[in-house]
Amino acid sequence: MTIRRIAKIFKSRPTVEGAGVHLKRAFGYSQVPQFDPFLMLDDFHSSNPDEYLAGFPWHPHRGIETITYVLEGLVEHGDSMGNQGTIGAGDVQWMTAGSGIIHQEMPKESPTGTMWGFQFWANLPASQKMMAPRYRDVKAADIPAVTLDNGATVKVIAGEIGGVRGPVRDIVIEPEMLDISLPPGTVFSRQLPAGHTAFAYILEGEGYFDRQRDAYAYEVVGQGWSDTKRCCACAAESLVLYEHSGDALEVTTSDKPLRFLLVSGKPLGEPVAWYGPIVMNTQEELKIAFEEYQRGTFVK
Repeated sequence: MTIRRIAKIFKSRPTVEGAGVHLKRAFGYSQVPQFDPFLMLDDFHSSNPDEYLAGFPWHPHRGIETITYVLEGLVEHGDSMGNQGTIGAGDVQWMTAGSGIIHQEMPKESPTGTMWGFQFWANLPASQKMMAPRYRDVKAADIPAVTLDNGATVKVIAGEIGGVRGPVRDIVIEPEMLDISLPPGTVFSRQLPAGHTAFAYILEGEGYFDRQRDAYAYEVVGQGWSDTKRCCACAAESLVLYEHSGDALEVTTSDKPLRFLLVSGKPLGEPVAWYGPIVMNTQEELKIAFEEYQRGTFVK
């Protein structure tokens, strides 16, 4: 078994999206080639309703899948096909925009006082960018949790671990999405398909995400140049991107517990033409998409 090394670490950065939602972006736009087939990861985490209630009013998507995972709070959604509902704590919505959908996502004031969730964007291959839109709405109660011999707890959203398979299946990029909690003093290892892109996003605590523990062996993106005491343990709101070589990864905790999302998928290796909420393969395809949106023929 060859353990993967860290390629880069990204520090999530504050930004404002939608109608005024304050969030932190772990990666996006300029980093796309490194994360293929994933396009973006946003972390929205706030106890101030003024920072999230404006939400994401009606907007189009084409050519991608959006994955929303809510840890705390409520998000109401609706779309141009008449679908509507609420994503609550622990729920996942895996939406395949395909040929085109117009939707909105509107957070409500959180019952706990805190809104915390994530949205990933995953690319679709050229052969399926114009497929019919579809949803996978997964309630928290339908996401299995596995407790390993070392005390680790893993919520299996997509993929399989310990003989337990997650509810999100039959996705072209063969994704794995795990919500992993490790107690102190734990070593967690996970085999990965050869060549698949893999990253970990830290939610809480801290841990070591490779065996080298050399903080100068990789680039840290989003960290100030004046930080001369680089730490090899990774903490909350950091993203670890792994090299593609190697068939497994290893995570170790010290005297603190750790919770992180582990995400992987099969790269597409295709050109990306991206503008706003639409991701295609060519600029001409983008032009057509926006012309259709303006003419009212976007939704097929």
